[in-house]
Amino acid sequence: MTARDTTGRTASQQFTVVVFSADLTAPTLPVSSFAYSDARVPLPRHFTQNAAGGGGSPVGADNTPATNAITDAGATLGRVLFYDRRLSLNDGVSCASCHQQAFAFSDTAVLSTGFQGGRTGRHSMGLANARFYNGGRFFWDERAASLEAQVLQPIQDVTEMGLTLEQLQTKLSLTAYYPALFEAAFGSREITTDRVARALSQYVRALTSTDSKFDRAFGANGVPNFEGTFTAQELLGQQLYSGRAGCARCHGTNAHISDGVHNTGLDASITDAGAGNGRFKAPSLRNVEVRAPYMHDGRFRTLEQVVDFYDRGVQNNPGLDPRLRTPGGQPLRLNLSLQERDALVAFMKTFTDRTFLSDPRLASPFR
Repeated sequence: MTARDTTGRTASQQFTVVVFSADLTAPTLPVSSFAYSDARVPLPRHFTQNAAGGGGSPVGADNTPATNAITDAGATLGRVLFYDRRLSLNDGVSCASCHQQAFAFSDTAVLSTGFQGGRTGRHSMGLANARFYNGGRFFWDERAASLEAQVLQPIQDVTEMGLTLEQLQTKLSLTAYYPALFEAAFGSREITTDRVARALSQYVRALTSTDSKFDRAFGANGVPNFEGTFTAQELLGQQLYSGRAGCARCHGTNAHISDGVHNTGLDASITDAGAGNGRFKAPSLRNVEVRAPYMHDGRFRTLEQVVDFYDRGVQNNPGLDPRLRTPGGQPLRLNLSLQERDALVAFMKTFTDRTFLSDPRLASPFR
């Protein structure tokens, strides 16, 4: 606001304007908190210990900082924040608008819709097992140095949610149910953007998927019995995944995730530099069956199309990952039969965790 006095001099003062929608309700939370902490929701043994024949424990790749361990109260606050449309400028969208539980916290749209109807620049990445990404960096291009840094960026993005951090803090401070939630999580009613980041990160790290058919192949001792669990087709797919097809080289461990960015030869020339030279993060394949469309630009509609691409469609891009080249330097061709392609798809569908997709602990508290 600018004012002028009788001598003609002007003075300006900045105001933070926030918008509240009357139709938004308060969250409905259980009297006794849902369990989120590792103490109350322990990881299965094949996630914590290596065993012969398995894909390897991901626990050594856990990016949870010592200063932000998952707590029940912290993840509860994070869950409310994640689903609250008040975190956008016009109360139009929430984090969950682009990361929907039924689709493994991804989006069925190629590009997601922001608070004013604009489109995001890349496809929404699924969030399952994000805590086991060893590099600890986030977004397709890894521009965020940590999950705590990442979770605040969509809120500030002019297309996605459109709030400044000052506006965010003001809106939450003026929302009746937040002070008590912050006190339960952090010991005082003070609302800061650092605490918002920590709570959202705790909730996202609580999105662990460990109850798929693949997981049930492991016994209490952490040793897998794939032959006794999988169909013949799924077993062939598992052998291809870990062997000739080479999928496990970029989607490894029992969380099916690895660190680093890769150029996978989607195009002969680079159209999106990503993290540089056309390289993008390799996401977890957990619940990949329900996460179409695929790739950072959502170009593939089916898993069959994805396998066909890696089978015979990798382009001779100058930055192509060496693992996708032959010893002679040409793009790798897998020469899969139709039976083998379908087997790989069948095996990847064993990563689907129906419990995760409907778990009330992870669902919206707004009814």
